[in-house]
Amino acid sequence: MASNIYLVRQRISRLGQRMSSFQLNLNPLKEPLGFIKVLEWIASIFAFATCGGFKGKTEIQVSCAKGAENKTITATFGYPFRLNEASFQTPQGLNVCSVDWKNYVLIGDYSSSAQFYVTFAVFVFLYCLAALLLYVGYTSLYRDSRKLPMTDFVITIVVTFLWLVSTSAWAKALTDIKTATGSNIVQELKPCNLQGVMCQFVSVTSMGSLNVSVIFGFLNMILWGGNAWFVYKETSFHSPSNTSTSQGGIPPPTGI
Repeated sequence: MASNIYLVRQRISRLGQRMSSFQLNLNPLKEPLGFIKVLEWIASIFAFATCGGFKGKTEIQVSCAKGAENKTITATFGYPFRLNEASFQTPQGLNVCSVDWKNYVLIGDYSSSAQFYVTFAVFVFLYCLAALLLYVGYTSLYRDSRKLPMTDFVITIVVTFLWLVSTSAWAKALTDIKTATGSNIVQELKPCNLQGVMCQFVSVTSMGSLNVSVIFGFLNMILWGGNAWFVYKETSFHSPSNTSTSQGGIPPPTGI
């Protein structure tokens, strides 16, 4: 028991010594492993920024049979896209055609897909920062360790799969959001089907930035999937340095 505790303390002490020996080395950024990690870091920023920062509105023109004046009602929506909480607002807050439009909202709640996508992108952003710090600051620790490259490889595979899942879910949610805030909303609003009330769809905010977020989601998936090979080359499965050394050979070069 005492010997096991001693071995654990010894390993922790050696790890602490390695972690304290920070040495900036930018050479890994010139290799595919580090360079692609920088691209992944940048792409993750665009992914959560283009989705999480969106604000938009949909407008409908309402006219009454007894009055000639038209009024425009507006429903404002944005991230995390709980459309069922976005109520319609009228000019000066007055009723239009004797209808209290504040009681009517858009249809749908797409917060789960949007929040999953944005939250995952933020975690990827943080992981890329940690990985880049390890690559450029503790290059020797990463090279000498067998667990760090393997952990990096497993995380890379998992992240690639989650990019596919989260982006696909968000792309489906975005399609539904466009439908719920488009011209079909006129048919769904009960007051617009009342006699003497005429509704006409006016406009909805362009969702170009949301389209870009989907594009960056799939781009991230491609980057992480491609980088999996370069991370795999750092593992002991591809570079069994210990075996080569024991046989008197020269250890194969690493990707960093």
